[in-house]
Formats: sequence, structure tokens, C-alpha cells
Amino acid sequence: MRSKALRLGAFYLVVLGGWQLIATSGLWSSYLFPAPTSVVASLVRNVENGMIFAALGQSLWRLALGYAISMLLGLSLGVLNGSVRWADETIGGICLGLQSLPSITWLPMAVLWFGLSDAAIIFVVLMGSTFSIAISARSGIRGLPPLLARAAGTLGASRFQLYRYVIIPAMVPAMVQGMKQGWSFAWRSLMAGELLFVTIGLGHLLDVGRNLNDINMVFAVMLVIVVVGVVIDRVLFGTAEAWVRERWGYVAT
Repeated sequence: MRSKALRLGAFYLVVLGGWQLIATSGLWSSYLFPAPTSVVASLVRNVENGMIFAALGQSLWRLALGYAISMLLGLSLGVLNGSVRWADETIGGICLGLQSLPSITWLPMAVLWFGLSDAAIIFVVLMGSTFSIAISARSGIRGLPPLLARAAGTLGASRFQLYRYVIIPAMVPAMVQGMKQGWSFAWRSLMAGELLFVTIGLGHLLDVGRNLNDINMVFAVMLVIVVVGVVIDRVLFGTAEAWVRERWGYVAT
């Protein structure tokens, strides 16, 4: 553990050193590429005036709501597509096609349907993550060895018991990765929506920094977005993946 911390510390020191060297090399003006110290100063200033926390709170609220709904819809679609052949041949194809759409393309439709409101951004988040979760859930069910289902039926398992004790546990490893992928799509979709929608949020702060020609603010907000993404990934999904490795005896795929 200590050696890992030392390696990480050394790596980030090298990154910061390289950043500082590029910033002071004169290749770009400080208005285009700021030094780390200027970015940290901007971050501290926006933390002290409350802008970062207010924007972060709003962004996380939209993310939580949109992601929760996408989990419900994605799991339902995935189980349906993985269990019913005709659904997989019809709805499954639609899910696969819609997954290929960049999430930002949903924003014009969202604005037309919901107006300039939080509902429009939440809709973009929802559409950005639902189908990746559905595809992962479907893959988890399709990856179930048929012998297990037949064995459960031979032992007299009802349909409810088949799903409760066989199918759902078997799809958990794939679902953890699907949830992780869906979260990453949701986070990116949220930032894209907030960039184009004038309301408080981290994405909007990026646009404010651009309008003010404040590159330090832009870098500071990007740093917050990256840190939040890494923390959620390590704490939430890292814990889930560790549990899957311990419970199932292999890395979730």
C-alpha cells in the first residue's frame, strides 16, 4: 500500500512538473495555457465564494435523478431483451442503434419537449446512459450457461425462483460493468447538456469561464469534473467490483 502511494505521488509530481514547464516555456500565452498555481488560485477563489459547491450540488442532483431512472429502465429493457427472443430481435436492435447516438444529439429534442428546464438536462442524462445499461444486462442474461437454467427447472424452481436465484445473480458481474459504463455516459451527457443550457452547474461554469476568457476558471472546473469522476469510480464502482471479485471469484467483465 505504501509503495503504491509513493508511485502515485511520484507520478502526479511528474505530471505537475511537466505542466509547469510547458506553462513557463513560452509556447503559449498564460491566457491560453495557465500554470498550475494560477489554476489552484482560481479553484480556491471559486470554492470560497461558493460557486463550485453550488454548481457541484446541482450537477450531482441532476446526475443522481437521471442515472436512477436510467438504471430502472435499462435493467428492465435488458432483462426483457435477454429473456424474450422476439424482444431481443426488435427492441434489442433499437437499443443498440440508439446507443450509437451521441448523447448531446438528444438536447434539441429535450428542449422542444421540456423547454429550458432541469427536466431537459435530466432527459439527456437518461438517454445517454439507459441503453448501455440495457445492453450490459442483456449480455449478462445471454451469458448464462443453459445448463444452469435447465438444472433449476429440474429441481422444481418456479419462474420467480429461476430469476431470483439463478438469472439475476449470474448477470451481476456484467451489470457492474454496465452500471459503471452507464455512469460514465451519464456524467459526460450531463456536462454536455449543462454547457449548452444556461443554469447553475459545472458545465455552465465552464461556459462562464469561456465567456469571461478566464482560462484559469476553465481548467479549475475541468479539474473538479475529473476529480469527482475518479472519486465516484473508485469509491462506488471500485467497491462493487471488489465485491464481485470476492463473491464470484473473478474480475467483472
